[in-house]
Amino acid sequence: MWMRRLTGWLDLFLETRCPLCQRSTRHTLGHDCQTQLQRCHVKTGQQFQHEAMPVVAWGIYGGALKRSLAAFKYDNHPELARPLGQWLGQSWLSSTAAKPSSLVAVPIPLHPSKLKQRGFNQAELLAEIFCNWTNLPLARQGLERTVATTPQFGLSAKDRAENLEGAFDLGVDFRRQVPRKRVILIDDIYTTGATIRTAAEVLRRHQISVYGVAVVAIGQQRPKSPG
Repeated sequence: MWMRRLTGWLDLFLETRCPLCQRSTRHTLGHDCQTQLQRCHVKTGQQFQHEAMPVVAWGIYGGALKRSLAAFKYDNHPELARPLGQWLGQSWLSSTAAKPSSLVAVPIPLHPSKLKQRGFNQAELLAEIFCNWTNLPLARQGLERTVATTPQFGLSAKDRAENLEGAFDLGVDFRRQVPRKRVILIDDIYTTGATIRTAAEVLRRHQISVYGVAVVAIGQQRPKSPG
């Protein structure tokens, strides 16, 4: 009897609050919130296309997934990187894009002022979990952000591209040694593709090949699926 009571008390102390619904849970997310998030999941293995690059996305940007990413970035819940990064890794491994093994993951960087304000780079946290799951190497500072751009939210496709002009440069990891492996870019959201395009252009200017993109969420106006 006393052992059951002790176990009950330990379970109570080990429980945390779900960052989305604030209910007690032994996991990062509550059961109901996980169920809602799974409704945003795209078909297993489905990939889209950004110009000549495959884009693998775990889910569609909206509903519970949109709320989760907002809580992740703006409400100081870096723990959400664990389930989201794991799901993204699973989507990558189940996609046809995962065939090449000679790849290195590079997260889209934040400007130092934004990083100081937020306390973490969401793309880097996602990339870390993604690489743990896929066994791909991670170049945390393959790119750096040199311009503190205004938020992309609400901007037109043209304004997004202009806003990002000159925003990225080669990071310290690749300035030391240009990688022989191709790059897979990691980010939280893909909308118009302006961020990915700008980052890929910087890498290619330094003769670094960019193979593809992996994102947690892709917008409703998404690039076409291959085939």
